[in-house]
Amino acid sequence: MFIAGNLVYALAEIIGWVLQFFTWVIIARAILSWVSPDPYNPIVQFLYKVTEPVLYPIRRLMGSYNIGIDLSPMIVILIIMFLKRFLVGTLIGIAQRLG
Repeated sequence: MFIAGNLVYALAEIIGWVLQFFTWVIIARAILSWVSPDPYNPIVQFLYKVTEPVLYPIRRLMGSYNIGIDLSPMIVILIIMFLKRFLVGTLIGIAQRLG
């Protein structure tokens, strides 16, 4: 069971790092929305391609609450924070019980 515990713990760590990286990508995208970036810049294109599939459904759900500010990045970051606490925390707890 020691190996299974380490495997689950490693999986939890990887998921945590991926969620943290995606949080920073969302923050970078939000900061870029304040300026007028070059749409042909590869970094800008990467940020848009990675974040738009996640941000668009949130924007669509909030369509009737248009207050002039795009709150979808903040909502996605809150969802990521929840996933880090719940999913990663649960996996770490399972790993400790298996180890």
